Amino acid sequence: MTSAVTSAGESIELVEHAPALSVALSDAVGRALAAGDIVDAVPDPYASGRWSLRAGSKVGAVTVTVPGENMPLTLRITPKVSVARLFFLLGYSLAPKSGWRDGEVEVTEHRDLLPALAHAVERQVDRGLRQGLLQGYRATEESALVVRGRIREAEQIRRRFGAMLPLEVVYDEFTTDIAENRILRTAVDRLLRLPGVPGDVRRRLLHQRARLADVTPVVRGQRLPAWQPTRLNARYHHALHLAQVVLDGSSAEHAPGGLRIDGFLFDMNKLFEDFVTVALRESFRGTGHTARTQDPHHLDEAAEIRMKPDFVLYGSNGTPCAVVDAKYKAEKRGGFPDADLYQMLAYCTALGLREGHLVYAKGNASHAAHQVRHAGIVIHQHALDLDQEPAGLLADIDSVAQRLADTPRI
Repeated sequence: MTSAVTSAGESIELVEHAPALSVALSDAVGRALAAGDIVDAVPDPYASGRWSLRAGSKVGAVTVTVPGENMPLTLRITPKVSVARLFFLLGYSLAPKSGWRDGEVEVTEHRDLLPALAHAVERQVDRGLRQGLLQGYRATEESALVVRGRIREAEQIRRRFGAMLPLEVVYDEFTTDIAENRILRTAVDRLLRLPGVPGDVRRRLLHQRARLADVTPVVRGQRLPAWQPTRLNARYHHALHLAQVVLDGSSAEHAPGGLRIDGFLFDMNKLFEDFVTVALRESFRGTGHTARTQDPHHLDEAAEIRMKPDFVLYGSNGTPCAVVDAKYKAEKRGGFPDADLYQMLAYCTALGLREGHLVYAKGNASHAAHQVRHAGIVIHQHALDLDQEPAGLLADIDSVAQRLADTPRI
């Protein structure tokens, strides 16, 4: 963890879930970091003009610009796992059958997340566009002097009040300005605005933007256009998955009192949860079981207390046979938080299961079990080592899946 001043401004590096770092910050910047839910930021009680910063589970980079100050602050938060391992988790979560285990996303040369992500997006966009831009039909509405497609009668009456010309028409246009290309263009534009993208990668991204020059980017705040994976857009799949990561990543951007924060933050909690649930679902594929993620249930008979376990496994008869919650947390000296056990106990009680499973990303022991008094319920705690090779990690997931298949009902 370091704090340094460069010609581009001050730069602070933090590691997720590491001890707090005391740094000299203006009150405006400190309050902005705290309000933006970027890091845990509180004034240092022992030193005036200094703030105590501690990173949580969000990793990435943001730049803070204060009005009247020429030197912005760049904050980088690096993940504890290697970038290569992080991209395996990400790739498997998005495309478990192929993921990016085939070496198509080269990120080993980068230590930080954002440069690696920008590099990966540029490479995948380049691969997707080598055969030219995809084209497709898009519904276009416009005013015209001749009939093209069909007349929008309701719009003609509302806008023209009986006038014959111009005509309000709608027609299908064969164009490159389709959802897939718009998503890629928007992701490239977003990466070009972020701090920490290496110069050589930035130049290649500018080249990709030039190739997508005739495509309309999605305006910030608008919904991304929907796309469906098909045989026709297969060469775009990896690029679109990565572009979605860029655009879905929490964007820290607000301006209290003219202060601007811009950057990309990725939530490791969600990444771990997505990986665990997708990997477990894959383990049960073809077994006759049905897996549901974020499955809504109620704790009480009146259906007033909602709960959403991360993963619920159903048997062939449609009844729940296992429940899992994924927790990206570091084990403390006294063990994992007791609140997780209470939460799992509620899940087991509501679903009528004798066993529940908590899956963590850290831990000294690979498995622990707790028998709940007077309830006949056992809560298992599994710890996955994310630093091991992908094959070993998936084997550990299969071991957890085997325990789920053996879960008895109350």
